[in-house]
Amino acid sequence: MPMPLERPACTCFQSASDSVIHTEPQDLESDAWHQLLELIDRAVATGATEFAPGPALGWQTWWQIVTLPPSIGRLTSVRKLMLYGSNLDQLPPEIGEMESLEELDLYTSYRLHWLPYEVTRCPNLKSSCISTRALYGNYKQRHPFPRLQDGPDFLPEVTPRQCSVCRSPLASTIMRRWISLNIATDVVPLLVHACSKNCLDSLPTPPSNYVRHPHTGGTHLQQPQRGRM
Repeated sequence: MPMPLERPACTCFQSASDSVIHTEPQDLESDAWHQLLELIDRAVATGATEFAPGPALGWQTWWQIVTLPPSIGRLTSVRKLMLYGSNLDQLPPEIGEMESLEELDLYTSYRLHWLPYEVTRCPNLKSSCISTRALYGNYKQRHPFPRLQDGPDFLPEVTPRQCSVCRSPLASTIMRRWISLNIATDVVPLLVHACSKNCLDSLPTPPSNYVRHPHTGGTHLQQPQRGRM
C-alpha cells in the first residue's frame, strides 16, 4: 500500500481523558526497516560520527519507521543523531549506549512524547533540539502523562529487559514512573522501569517548574500552572 503524502497526525492531546502511550507495531519485514538496519551497519563499519536516516532513506520511507532498532546502541562513534521530521513514537533504551553522542535532533517528531530514562547514560550529550509542545508535561501546554501501572504485563512493547537505573534484569517486579529531567538543553519526560524502590529513591530531583518527584501520571496528577517558568 502506498504511503500517504504526509505523516500520520497525532491526536493524543485532543481529549481530556487519560492519554495513552503509542504502541503501534513496527513492520519488521518492510523494506524500510531492512534499509534502516543496513544504514546502521554501514555507519558502524565506517565509524560514522553523524547518523541521519531521514535524508538517506527518503521521507516516504523514513515515515514508515515508528521506532529505532536496538542496534543503534552499536553507534558508539556517532556524535550527532539527526532524527528530524520523523514518525517515531518511541526510542529504544539502547540509545543510552551511544557513548559519544553529543547532539540529539528530534525536532518536528510530533509523535514522540517521551524518551527512555536510559538516555541519561549518554555522558557527552550537550545539545538537543526537540519539539517541546509534543512532550508530556511541558510547561507551555502541560499535556497529561498517561497513567502507568507496575508489573510485567503492562505495555510489554516498551518494557526493557534491564532496570533503567541499575541495569539489573527485570523480572516480576517492575516499577514504572515518569520523571522530567534536563536532557542537554531541554527538560524531557522520561520513562523509568525500575527493579526496586531503592532504584526509584535514587532518581534525581526534577527542575522546580515540574512535578518534583517520580510519578505514575494520569489525569489526577497535579502539575504546575501552564506557562509558568
